[in-house]
Amino acid sequence: MLSQYMEEFEQEPFEVSEFVERLTWRTNNECSNSGKISKTEAVIAAGVEDFNPTALHETFTQTIKDLKILQEKQQAKCERLEESLRQEQEAHGKKIFKLQERHQLASNVFWQLDEKISSVAGKITHLGEQLENVNTPRSRTVEAQKLLNYMSEFLLAGPIVNDIFTDPGRLYEAADIIQKLYAIAQDLPTEKFADPICKIEKKYDEVERRLIEEFATAQKSEDIEKMKKLAQILSQFKGYNQCINAYIEQSQMTPYGGKDIFIGIVPMCKHHYEIIKKVFASPQQVMSKFILNFYQLKLHQYAMTKLEDKRDEDKYLKTLYELYSRTLKLSNDLQIYMSTMDDDLLNKLTQQIFQKHIIGYIEIESRFLTSKCFNELEKFYLSKKHQKKQTERFQELKRDMQVLIGTRANINIAQIEDYGGETFLSEELAIKMLQEANAALKRCRLLCNESDLPANVIKLNDILFRFLMHEHVNYALELGLHAIPIVESTRTLPQLYFLDVVQKTNIIVHLLDNQCNTSVVPYVSNTPKYSDYLFKKRILMEQMESKLDQGLDRTINAVIGWVKLYLQNEQKKTDYKPDSDVDTISSAACLHVVQNLQPIIQQIKICVDGENQKNILHEFGIRLHRVIYDHLQTMQFNTAGAMCAICDVNEYRKCIRELENPTVIQLFDILHALCNLLLVKPQNLLEVCTGDTLNYLDKSVVRQFIQLRADFRVIKSTNYIKGIFEEKMNFRSLHPGMTYSLLYISGYLVHVYGNPFNNYDAIIKRESVPFEDCGSKYNIIFLSIFGCTKIPCLMQRGTNVTVNVLFSDEDNKASFLKHRVLWIFNAIKTEADIDPDPCDNQKDCLRMDNGNKSYWAIIHVDTNLPVLSGTMLWQVVDEYNEKTICFKVPIAITT
Repeated sequence: MLSQYMEEFEQEPFEVSEFVERLTWRTNNECSNSGKISKTEAVIAAGVEDFNPTALHETFTQTIKDLKILQEKQQAKCERLEESLRQEQEAHGKKIFKLQERHQLASNVFWQLDEKISSVAGKITHLGEQLENVNTPRSRTVEAQKLLNYMSEFLLAGPIVNDIFTDPGRLYEAADIIQKLYAIAQDLPTEKFADPICKIEKKYDEVERRLIEEFATAQKSEDIEKMKKLAQILSQFKGYNQCINAYIEQSQMTPYGGKDIFIGIVPMCKHHYEIIKKVFASPQQVMSKFILNFYQLKLHQYAMTKLEDKRDEDKYLKTLYELYSRTLKLSNDLQIYMSTMDDDLLNKLTQQIFQKHIIGYIEIESRFLTSKCFNELEKFYLSKKHQKKQTERFQELKRDMQVLIGTRANINIAQIEDYGGETFLSEELAIKMLQEANAALKRCRLLCNESDLPANVIKLNDILFRFLMHEHVNYALELGLHAIPIVESTRTLPQLYFLDVVQKTNIIVHLLDNQCNTSVVPYVSNTPKYSDYLFKKRILMEQMESKLDQGLDRTINAVIGWVKLYLQNEQKKTDYKPDSDVDTISSAACLHVVQNLQPIIQQIKICVDGENQKNILHEFGIRLHRVIYDHLQTMQFNTAGAMCAICDVNEYRKCIRELENPTVIQLFDILHALCNLLLVKPQNLLEVCTGDTLNYLDKSVVRQFIQLRADFRVIKSTNYIKGIFEEKMNFRSLHPGMTYSLLYISGYLVHVYGNPFNNYDAIIKRESVPFEDCGSKYNIIFLSIFGCTKIPCLMQRGTNVTVNVLFSDEDNKASFLKHRVLWIFNAIKTEADIDPDPCDNQKDCLRMDNGNKSYWAIIHVDTNLPVLSGTMLWQVVDEYNEKTICFKVPIAITT
């Protein structure tokens, strides 16, 4: 057992609780296997399965005894080991002491030996110096004797016959001698030694020339060691630079890249740099000269040849851009081989090479871009077989006068030319112009210096604006405006080609805007030219938007005018007042109108996008409703005719659902409810008029429709409609959009964009959203939150909500409102974004309203707000930071 305990104790990590559990488990297993249990134990075991307390007690007692025995044995073992360790420590200590004594003795012997060696070395050095002092003068004397012997040959008349100067194998020795003789000759008086000096100089030049020739021969065979030896000898000669020049000329004689020299320059420099480092003493200077020679001769000549012909400006500009960009890249790649003193030298050389071309670059670029755009436009109009016209100055006034005269005299004098549906707009042409302008701007960014870049970018962009927008888009808009038809006939719906013009204009403007944002704005944004760019672009866009608005308005008028004329001429009185009962179907005039309107709605959706689409469809629906409403007012209806009118309105409702505009759908729903007044029995009129739909209408509208009934004279004398005429408007809990629609139907709609509640004081005071005043200085009369009809107001994340407040300021001094709006969720406050903020008289958000004042603001519902119910706290302060308006509204954030 003791060995088993030891195994368990030695396990890592050791846990006492786990040891006790294992001991208990083994004991229980042994008891269950033996089957020997006393009566008392049986009684206990009856309550707890496999549990024997007696056996466990005995086991624990025996284990404790065993562990004590084990502890005593381990303690004795530890004492023996400690005694053994102590004895070993004493033995090792004695050994270390003896070793230290021996080390000290060896160290003393080493220092004595070192002193003796130093003494002997000093004596030997002294002896060497004495020998050198004796030998050096002797060597110099010998060398001087040799030089005097050679010098004597130059002093004698006649040619030099010593074979050292003629033997090719002794060239290095001849170079050493002639170099020393040349130095001596420089100090000799010219009058006495003119002839010897001349001979020495000639022989000096001859040896120098032979050395350079040998160097060139070694370079051809790439004998690096010989080149290094020759370069070292020539470094003492005055023609050392000729050696370097010879190396450079011979190295650059063989082209590396064929006709395109840029390809091989970097590999060539890399190859020769490795050779230069091995051969020359100052490789950095030699390599700088190697590169400069290439720039000043090879590259300069190559660029001049390529740029010589300027007749083809397209090719010239592309070549200039390519050469300049590749030269800059080459300079960057070769900078590692230049010395630190020549950091900017390559860029300066590049500027010198292209200087005369860069000076007049922008004029050539502007002329080329102008010519290119002009030719593309001419080519486009030629393909359309169209001769571009000059737009008349008073064309719009002329057209309006023709329409007016034609309407009054019932004759058509307006000459409308639609060009067979041709829009004279081309996305392909726009892309070509944009590509040309982009290429020009790209060249401009590279070739122009930093100070001139903004002005040159604007100059090129102005050319693009001129041809793409003024000469192309605006011209097409002018033609499109003049081609919008004036309704002359009721037979066929006029062709609406202007919508195609709108679609293509939008595409071109988007393309232009993208290019300006990427190629123009980044280079002028932080310069004075940026305001100039924004001004020109704004004027251009305003002119274009004005034409688009005018054209879309004429287009809608043409469609609505056709509907009006068609219904006036084709809708028969008997359609709504037949002499006998007929099948309840829609009238032919209605079906024809709906059939023609559906493609127009789809065309508008295709050609116009975003908010513009919503606004145009809204305006289209409103005008269509007015035409149909007014048209029904000209008719009289009996029972069968009323059924036909209801069927007609249903057809119109199906058609306008494609507009996806709640206001227009609501208008036609109300019109449908009004048509029911023409059908119901007289005794049920009051019930219908007080229903959910018609209860909010002005009594004059209801009366007008009831008067259209064929039996109106009969029911007028009854009491069926007496209550209707006395009923007042009830605008309680009415949606703002509904109020807008009903005011329209009542005949006194006032278009107030941005504040649809102007002039409503006497009508909808009771519609205010419930709110809690939290200490306002001014009296809040009315609160409207768009889309909120009951508390809490639901606000969708990621949307903008318009808030309108009508208030009374007794001192009439409210001219500045600073908003602070907080979302409050579980006592946590988050500030909201408001626009406009602050609000003053200059921003058209603060207005006079029937003796009071009103303001509107747009609150942004952040996408990060939690989907919870809470409170919107709205505080307003004046210019003196004094709180003037404060209210709270319960809200709920939705997804």
